[in-house]
Amino acid sequence: MKSVTSPEAPAAVGPYSHGILSGGLLFTSGQIPIDPATGEIAGGGFEGQVRQALDNLDGVLRAAGTSRDRVIKVTVFLTDMGKFGRLNGIYAKFFGGHRPARSAIEVAALPKDVEVEIEAIAEVP
Repeated sequence: MKSVTSPEAPAAVGPYSHGILSGGLLFTSGQIPIDPATGEIAGGGFEGQVRQALDNLDGVLRAAGTSRDRVIKVTVFLTDMGKFGRLNGIYAKFFGGHRPARSAIEVAALPKDVEVEIEAIAEVP
């Protein structure tokens, strides 16, 4: 096993790694929409938060030597399932033609009161 840390993702808000490489797979921690440059929650409402969480996830993938087209499974945590359709539009653009398996779960709250958190499992070449 090997820990992965990315300068393109915000510092961890607890005792965990951005990701763990094991057996040719990357298991990422959930990425919330904090801008790594400022340490602030991304602006732009829900859509801005989704984009930032995906950008942070992308940074962790790159740090591990993989990419979004090698993502196998995504888990999305939302504080309002009523925004699922809005998530889908941004998510589809992010992954393009690639369609990893996905779960979306509504939760009561997320760290720092953000609206979305996204984690993934990816193959590492």
